[in-house]
Amino acid sequence: MHFNLLAIFELSVFFLNIILSLIIIFRERKSTSATWSWLFVVNIVPIFGFILYILIGRGISHYRIFKDRKQFQLGYEKQIANATKAYSDPNFMEKMRKNHAIGQLINMLYREENSIISTNTSVKIFDDGREKFDALLVDIREAKKSIHMEYYIFRMDNLGKEIYHALIDASKRGVEVRVLYDAWGSNKTKIKDFVELIKNGGHVSEFFPLILPLINPRTNYRLHRKIVVIDGVIGYTGGFNVGDEYATVTKKFGYWRDNHLRLTGDIVYSMQHRFILDWNSQHHQEIKKGEPYFPDALNLGHVATQFVTSGPDDDQEQIKLTYMKMISGAEREIIIQTPYYIPSDALHETLKLALLSGVQVKLMIPNKPDHPLVYWATYYNAADLVKNGAKVYTYEDGFIHAKNLIIDGEYASVGSANFDYRSLQLCFEANVVVYDYDFAQKLRNNYLDDVKVSRPLTLERYEERSMFVRFKEGLARLISPML
Repeated sequence: MHFNLLAIFELSVFFLNIILSLIIIFRERKSTSATWSWLFVVNIVPIFGFILYILIGRGISHYRIFKDRKQFQLGYEKQIANATKAYSDPNFMEKMRKNHAIGQLINMLYREENSIISTNTSVKIFDDGREKFDALLVDIREAKKSIHMEYYIFRMDNLGKEIYHALIDASKRGVEVRVLYDAWGSNKTKIKDFVELIKNGGHVSEFFPLILPLINPRTNYRLHRKIVVIDGVIGYTGGFNVGDEYATVTKKFGYWRDNHLRLTGDIVYSMQHRFILDWNSQHHQEIKKGEPYFPDALNLGHVATQFVTSGPDDDQEQIKLTYMKMISGAEREIIIQTPYYIPSDALHETLKLALLSGVQVKLMIPNKPDHPLVYWATYYNAADLVKNGAKVYTYEDGFIHAKNLIIDGEYASVGSANFDYRSLQLCFEANVVVYDYDFAQKLRNNYLDDVKVSRPLTLERYEERSMFVRFKEGLARLISPML
């Protein structure tokens, strides 16, 4: 009897694995490398692999999140109307004529992402968390109509309480306040932590709430965007989350080196549009009318920008395509700063092709892990670029979390998306492409300052790693599409 039960159990596991393998191969639209990684896991460790796949491997449906097609139109007409200004701007048209790669990128993003070009953007870049949040607090305190905020991490620590109390004060004076935070990234933060804001008329929602603490069958598909829109005319986006480590020196990470943008102009319409889609995706006190949130833009500038988003709900990996198109259009220099470099084969090969073409590739990564296996996969891939002639540096003055791509010192991308599978395939991300020489040079000069407190990763240094590190690298490489 015991033998029969064991045989039935083993047979059940066998057939379950076959069914799951068929689902992974035929139903889920995963990359080939991700498919093989999952097939390896579910067949080598059947029961654990099945549980792991249920928790973090399943795909996600676009229409299961964004059910109402009408919400896609909120504010979109106004974005289109304002975009026509770009093509009557002689400076912008001259820039496109001089650099065909820029013109092609702009057109690609519009066709694939409906990303609207704005030529009247004003951009301020922050590379220090305290400065960014001080500026944000000023704008929150001066808000008159609405504050829309979404973050991957919102902690109720010292910085979080600063932001929180400013939001309460805004709500008390009649400003509409909406806060959306990711339930996984902010797993120590609960709706009850916002009770005073809610009592004063504010609205708070979690993105994909957890079923149980640290257990959720949608752990992959997280809201990694950081977007704040104030009165429909000021926008913030970039890499800083709300937490003390982002604005102060901590024992674990030291100084947190990141980038964030403050934007005004028509691009804020695109950011507002994205926030409304993300807010409505949770179907909690949905925004159904767009008019109040898309006023005439104020404080206009002269910089050309596009707001680009991507997520696992869409077959097109827009930000990955953006990175690949920018890299392939480089003529002289490519600068990348990222905490995680675990690219798809296509993205990695695009960089190697640039190296073979004589383009200088410069990559900066952290010198310490915040996610161990992720770090060792990053280290291995970075060393592969070194072997092909790239200059790679490890940042030694704290933790580098910036996600920058600078092309030829002429235009750049800044945002929330890392150069890894998780950002480019599994999470909801947002970047801004800035077509401006002065901005790109500012970003490049910041990079050169970072180089001064960084250490070159040479082949000699790489070969000195211990056997244990080599083992961790091998394991990380094997499961990198799952990291």
